[in-house]
Amino acid sequence: MADKIATRQAYGEALVELGKEYNNLVVMDADLSGSTKTGMFAKEYPERFFNMGIAEQNMYGAAAGLALSGKIVCASTFAMFAAGRAFEVIRNSIGYTGANVKICASHAGITVGEDGASHQTFEDIALMRTVPGLTVVNPSDAVATKKLLRQIVEMPGPCYFRVGRAAVPVFYSEDDEIVLGKGNLIRGGKDAAIVATGIMVSKAYDAAEKLAEEGIDARVIDIHTVKPIDEEIIIKAAAETGRIVTAEEHSVIGGLGDAVAQVVVKEHPCKMAMIGQLDTYGESGKPDQLLAKYHMTADDIADAVRKML
Repeated sequence: MADKIATRQAYGEALVELGKEYNNLVVMDADLSGSTKTGMFAKEYPERFFNMGIAEQNMYGAAAGLALSGKIVCASTFAMFAAGRAFEVIRNSIGYTGANVKICASHAGITVGEDGASHQTFEDIALMRTVPGLTVVNPSDAVATKKLLRQIVEMPGPCYFRVGRAAVPVFYSEDDEIVLGKGNLIRGGKDAAIVATGIMVSKAYDAAEKLAEEGIDARVIDIHTVKPIDEEIIIKAAAETGRIVTAEEHSVIGGLGDAVAQVVVKEHPCKMAMIGQLDTYGESGKPDQLLAKYHMTADDIADAVRKML
């Protein structure tokens, strides 16, 4: 995990690669193509790129129309504006019609950093999980971003694809298998399971390594597809370890923690704890400082496991 690359950077690079293969791939942006990295696609395929201006609802409505006429559409803006400002359009024009639109939202979570509370959305996964038929994907690193983006482009129907601003460790190798809808076992363990998503996967692994030094054997699971969630890997973790800690750069209300808890309470009840944004707004600051202040570090994850034991 020496290299650090922002998942938004990997998203931009992947769009260019996919543009070569799919002549019907259209990319849209709401005047943020430099930040979301869709500008890479715009440079290569200007005739298939549309900057819709600061008009997110209009962009997603137009994206639905293009998709329903046979295009594959990746439409990007910040997660705050996609999930928040354009929710009704996503629900009715994309979700209800089953339009082949990939809502590719960047700058999610507390690691937006200096942009502050107005741009740090912790509600997006919760909102998108409630839209019937909408797949929700939150990749952990650059490799996962590229592999999963390809799969959602090849998959018919709507998807919410969440990427971040800050550079994060490259966790996977190119040879690793990452399959939409299937969780990845990153590290085995019998004493507890840390179930993480997005950028928190690398922190979960770091927490498990810290715990191993104390003789605590924690498994780590990457749930990159939050909906539909891989119930099998979660039930197995609950049955074999009896303890689950979830970790997400999102509110503990409605996100990964709730999704895992729904599986656990139905299939195999066990002890649970949740690491995430604790029903508060964020603030402006350096990403690492904010993760520490709001208790979303590897140490915080390790502490949650210790308390269970």
